[in-house]
Amino acid sequence: MKFRVMKVRKSLAVGCIGLLCALTASSSGWAGEPVNLTDSVVVVRPGDLPNAERAAATVLIEEVEKRTGLRWATSSALPSSGIAIAITSAAEVPGWGRDLPRRPGEDLPESRPEGYRLVVDTDSASPVVWILGADPRGAFFGVGRLLQELEWSKGRVQLPVPLDIATAPVYPIRGHQLGYRHRANSYDAWDDKQYEQHIRDLAIFGANCVENIPFEDDRPSPHMPIPRKEMNLRIGEICDRYDIDHWVWTPATFDLNDEDRRTKHLKEHEDFYRECKRLDAVFFPGGDPGNNPPELVLPFLEDLAKLLIPLHPKARIWLSLQKFSGGEIRDSYRYIEREKPTWFGGIVSGPSSPAIPRTREQLPKQYKLRHYPDITHNKLCQYPFPWWDQAYALTLGREGINPCPVFYARVHNALAPYTDGFLTYSDGIHDDVNKIIWTVRGWNPDADVREALVGYTRFFFGPEVAEEAADGILALEKNWVGPVALNGSIDATLTHWRHLEEKAPQLSTNWRWQLCLLRANYDAYVRHRLIYEGKLEQQANAVLAEAGSLGADAAMDAALDILNRTVTDPARPDLRKRIDTLCDDMFNSIGLQTSVERHQASGSERGAILDFVDYPLNDRWWLEDEFAKIRALASEAEKVKRLKVISAWENPGPGSFYDDLGNIAKMPHVILDGGEDSGPGSSWRLTPSFPWRDSGYSRARLSWQCYIRAPGVAYEHLDPEATYTVRLTSPRTTSVRMDGERVRGTVEDAGVTEFQEFPVPKELIADGKLEVTWGMMGSVAEVWLLKD
Repeated sequence: MKFRVMKVRKSLAVGCIGLLCALTASSSGWAGEPVNLTDSVVVVRPGDLPNAERAAATVLIEEVEKRTGLRWATSSALPSSGIAIAITSAAEVPGWGRDLPRRPGEDLPESRPEGYRLVVDTDSASPVVWILGADPRGAFFGVGRLLQELEWSKGRVQLPVPLDIATAPVYPIRGHQLGYRHRANSYDAWDDKQYEQHIRDLAIFGANCVENIPFEDDRPSPHMPIPRKEMNLRIGEICDRYDIDHWVWTPATFDLNDEDRRTKHLKEHEDFYRECKRLDAVFFPGGDPGNNPPELVLPFLEDLAKLLIPLHPKARIWLSLQKFSGGEIRDSYRYIEREKPTWFGGIVSGPSSPAIPRTREQLPKQYKLRHYPDITHNKLCQYPFPWWDQAYALTLGREGINPCPVFYARVHNALAPYTDGFLTYSDGIHDDVNKIIWTVRGWNPDADVREALVGYTRFFFGPEVAEEAADGILALEKNWVGPVALNGSIDATLTHWRHLEEKAPQLSTNWRWQLCLLRANYDAYVRHRLIYEGKLEQQANAVLAEAGSLGADAAMDAALDILNRTVTDPARPDLRKRIDTLCDDMFNSIGLQTSVERHQASGSERGAILDFVDYPLNDRWWLEDEFAKIRALASEAEKVKRLKVISAWENPGPGSFYDDLGNIAKMPHVILDGGEDSGPGSSWRLTPSFPWRDSGYSRARLSWQCYIRAPGVAYEHLDPEATYTVRLTSPRTTSVRMDGERVRGTVEDAGVTEFQEFPVPKELIADGKLEVTWGMMGSVAEVWLLKD
């Protein structure tokens, strides 16, 4: 089994080397001078063209017209003068009067499936931009690459030369889930024209499949302009028009033992299969959602196949092992090995699935393996953004605008060699950059991330801002790296995007542009609030420390007055107003639902960032609740004692230390054990996690709303003569070791609101060092080392 994985890697490595060799540019004539394509003619061969090839010419003409105002003419014959753009997947075209510049050789990139050659011939009196597809799809993808290379402005378009690109995709499956359902934060607001444009955009960058969700989440949406059943069929028609594979994701969210519901659901499938113009794959998730064992799932899939294959002979059924137990996984593989079903396409590896390398080892080689990566969520997900600051987790949540090109390029390449490609999980347009990065890397795993972004920004924003906008997107990702308060580049990123706003006011209604502007303003607002509210809490704690002289009630009143300045005198109201405007702009431009109340988002987790933009970034809410409890205490002495504990919570005094585990700005003593560099093939356990409580409006202390599965903390430069106590908070009583030695605490059955304390044996700090561990499964929230 291990040999097979190595073999996959080796074959892909050979393919990548060949691809790099094929990308070597060569051309002649007009070197250094762009070819002026303003008066070009688009030439296609006569006759009934395949769908992808016909779409290629249409897309080229329409996308250039949108950007330049020029409407290129079409012809079925090469002109005797002027410049032509010739598109074909044929080996030769009689009547064109010119040999196609196809090179001899069977293993050239332009001869492989979906490959193409894009070459400019400027030697003759009538120059030709050749787009030669290995097949009709290759011709389309060649046009997509040409559109990314063009330099255009109103009334003018030109192409830098020399240009000779020959390339083919490394991975055969390259797609994205675009489910028309209420759960998505934007797709449900689209009509069929918007769907078609988005599918076209993805295909231009090399995507060859999309996945819809025809049955799950049948809640009525206040946004849908087209009935769901009708849109499901139209998506199939769009896919057929562009020759894009049409997948559907179809979980069974009921008990398959229920014969009535099972029969009804099979009928739903049959009706959809019969009405759908194109269908290439049916994906059935074993879980998330769904809770049926293989002994029920596999017979159900057999019945689906009997309905599917007669209507769509090339279609296959795929299965994920999500949420299956070890025994259920073994049962699934035994069935595949024994039955060798011809209707079975392969395994889909998604969140909560077995590890991809292991899956490839166990899956019979005649079946394919598709990655189902979550590129849409930032936390509590398959690939959480590593080492995220809690301030973002609290405000941006799971589906904040998340361009992460460097991160996702790394995730793709770590696991792609085991697979036949990917079809990503997406719940809206907030992850648009990530879709393009996965698509580009699926075509060429060695593609440079910045160059891919320049292609993205040139096509969607224009050549005059392409380089700067690409750098601006990279800067947005850098905004998420490291503690927010210490990241001064966040403000520089905002300045960069403001400069671009002034430079390109014509892009103000472009939804991809608006996404970037919203993130830049949002990040800066979060940072300024975090710093401001942190200072307010420090001032409030200083007042609480004087409760003995001021009186407990007076100290609490004064502290609340200070904390409430975040409401009465907020930080950066200018940024807050801009965020508000941009959220409304995006609702109007692309249907992005950033608020449950204002934009009818389907839930607070589903991209409702406007609802959390002012979530407290200090412990104001927790302190308000604590003060109410303290005021009810029987004596002034009890009140003062409790307020002194609160005032010194994170500042225990000289020689003592505090770590807030999961808050990357406040855990200097955590044992990482390589956690910061753990790759996407690992369990991702050594990265902060942020539980979702009370629909995102938890009033708990912020330190109790984050954690990290680190094994412990380590201290140096301790005083060997001093007496120390380890204190921690944890949702449950924790077993603690000090320098490997088990120690007992002073509290049994403690919860997160109670301190657990462990005296430190004096002999353990004789060398001035101490390591406190609790194992990887411990969910410790805070740790103190208190010097007596």
